[in-house]
Amino acid sequence: MKGTIIPYLTFYGEGKEAAEFYANLLGLEEVGMQKYADANFPHPPEATDYLLHCHLKKGEFQIMLADSADKPSEYNKNGVALLIDCESVEEANQLYDGLREEGEVLMALQDTFWGAKYGKVKDKFGFTWDLNCEKEG
Repeated sequence: MKGTIIPYLTFYGEGKEAAEFYANLLGLEEVGMQKYADANFPHPPEATDYLLHCHLKKGEFQIMLADSADKPSEYNKNGVALLIDCESVEEANQLYDGLREEGEVLMALQDTFWGAKYGKVKDKFGFTWDLNCEKEG
C-alpha cells in the first residue's frame, strides 16, 4: 500500500462548496479536480457541474471528495469511504477479495477511464473501502 488510508467524502451537489471550504479552512492545495462534464462518464443532466473527483493535500494530510450523481436518501446524505492506493494489481485483487468476503461489492474491481484499476466494497462490518491501483506507463 502506498502512504496512508485517505478519507473519501461523498456529497450530493455540494462537493465544490465543500472542497473550497476544506481547502481554505485546512490550508490544502488542490492536487486534482474533475467535474462530471469533464469526463466520459455517464451521468444525469443535473450532475454536469458536480464534482466527479477532487483531491486535496497539505504535506502528508490528504482528503478526497466527490458528488454522487444518485439522489440522496434520508439515511445517506453524506458518506465516508476509506481509500487505499494499492502498489500493484495483485494487491488490489487480494484486498478486494478479502473485503468482499461476507461483504457487499458496490463497484466491481475494474479498469477505469482515469487509467486505474478501481473497486468499491462494503466490508462485513459496514465500512466502505475504495481500492485504487494506478496503471503503469
